[in-house]
Amino acid sequence: MFAERTGFIIWVSDLKAARNLEKYGTVHYISRRMHYVVMYVNAERADDTMKNVKRLSYVRKIERSYRNEIKTEYASKTADKTSFYGI
Repeated sequence: MFAERTGFIIWVSDLKAARNLEKYGTVHYISRRMHYVVMYVNAERADDTMKNVKRLSYVRKIERSYRNEIKTEYASKTADKTSFYGI
């Protein structure tokens, strides 16, 4: 139903020009103080988009977000200790 998305953190030198990144994907956040942009693109076109964005003159560095690869299901290996305290 929903397309798989990949996040990028793009460090920029010019914030005014960074608004043009919207044509490459969805701009989620622009940090004015630290000069970076958080952007999401479709996972199947992520490599092509990264190459095109890297060519822009105001882009200093691009980092890929590993948020969708982090395990979000947690299992408790220890027993619940609330029964020992009489709660």
